[in-house]
Amino acid sequence: MNLREAFGPEGVVSVVGAGGKKSTLYALASALERAVVTATVRIPFFEDRVSALRITDAPREAVRETDGWPLGVVPGRDGDRPRYLGYDPEAIDALSATTDVPILLKADGARTRLLKAPNDDEPQVPESTDLLVPVASVQAVGKPLDAAYVHRPERVAALTGLSLGDRIEAGDVVTVLSHDRGGLKRLPEEARAVPLINMVDDDDLEATAQPIATALCSSPRIDRVVLGRMDQGRIVDAVE
Repeated sequence: MNLREAFGPEGVVSVVGAGGKKSTLYALASALERAVVTATVRIPFFEDRVSALRITDAPREAVRETDGWPLGVVPGRDGDRPRYLGYDPEAIDALSATTDVPILLKADGARTRLLKAPNDDEPQVPESTDLLVPVASVQAVGKPLDAAYVHRPERVAALTGLSLGDRIEAGDVVTVLSHDRGGLKRLPEEARAVPLINMVDDDDLEATAQPIATALCSSPRIDRVVLGRMDQGRIVDAVE
């Protein structure tokens, strides 16, 4: 199964969570004939991941006029920092109403951690989202619940019942990804949810990821679960 078959990326694709959001965006963009890459939150520079990048307050015009794909669009730089600002979700809604090109966007931040639960103002998921992809790294399993591995560990503790410093188990990853205050937060009513268990780098990690995927599939809001290595753009498995 390839990336297009595994995720079915059409319309607005909002990627949230931790453990490989950006690599997922770029892998999907490379797998599609046409795609827009953007964000509703800050995103590190990504010129090397797209054919062209436009800094613009008029993303609809940039998409309409481009002849190179994938196209990156952002509203501006974040001061002197090596990252761009994101659009308001409403700007993505307006863009999606004027194009049939898939819009792939980063909708929250995680500071390169392996697992996260969102803060009160996260994620910034547009109402026009057709596909929500909550991401977690299988390599979080076995790690302590602390800031070295988890973004907002106190939020994960609140969802799972763990205490800070406790060992993260597979069931805790299931809870975080499937919770309506976790991976499924702000999932639009008509949108699909396809969680990604990322960093499945060997057979042992796949053995850890498989029961997580099976448990997630019991949620009525989840279509399927993808196991992958997004740094290589590779699907390990898809579970329904």
